[in-house]
Amino acid sequence: MTLILGRKRGMTQLFAEDGTVTGVTVVEAGPCVAAQIRTQEHDGYDAVQWAYGEVRDSLVSKPRRGHFKKADITPKRFLREERLNAPAAVQVGDTVDVNAFEVGQKVDVVGTTKGRGFAGTIKRHGFGRGPKTHGSMNYRRPGSIGCSAYPSRVFKGKRMGGHYGDARQTTKNLTIMRIDAERNLLFIKGAVPGANDGLVQVRTAKTATKTPKKKKG
Repeated sequence: MTLILGRKRGMTQLFAEDGTVTGVTVVEAGPCVAAQIRTQEHDGYDAVQWAYGEVRDSLVSKPRRGHFKKADITPKRFLREERLNAPAAVQVGDTVDVNAFEVGQKVDVVGTTKGRGFAGTIKRHGFGRGPKTHGSMNYRRPGSIGCSAYPSRVFKGKRMGGHYGDARQTTKNLTIMRIDAERNLLFIKGAVPGANDGLVQVRTAKTATKTPKKKKG
């Protein structure tokens, strides 16, 4: 599996030679530097810790500053680990960029969804509303939530109003439509979670699906 960190820059369109248009998300990805190598002998698992995003030294905590100094790399804003099934093939200080991917490759994109704060059942779960007229008092209310005399409580997991968004989400099996190596850009088909400029992780798809072949005739 290959992992790269980047920032979502927004959405645009790509036009094919036959005139078909495809909506894509532009991700400015990498280059990422290997800040630490995890091993079975020392840590109990194999992984690579990738660092991304230039940041001023004054904005980095003292422990993390020492971590980067030990790896002999400049301070970075983000650190994320890539779990491996075998010992890492890279060394501390090695980099990964968009050239690690190919056009047409399937990837999973991990991001943090937009925070919506406290939301009601209509916005959060898609509930229907009540009538607006004839003195209705049930316009956007959730309705009954209890269960009468038995069991006289509200079941756990009941869909109600509450905190909405600002959660980790993975969108799977997206296709890379174009790669701009000069500007470190990946053009990924479809939408990815998060707001513009938010951190995203692009990795090789774990459960890539093959596109079915069209029948002739």
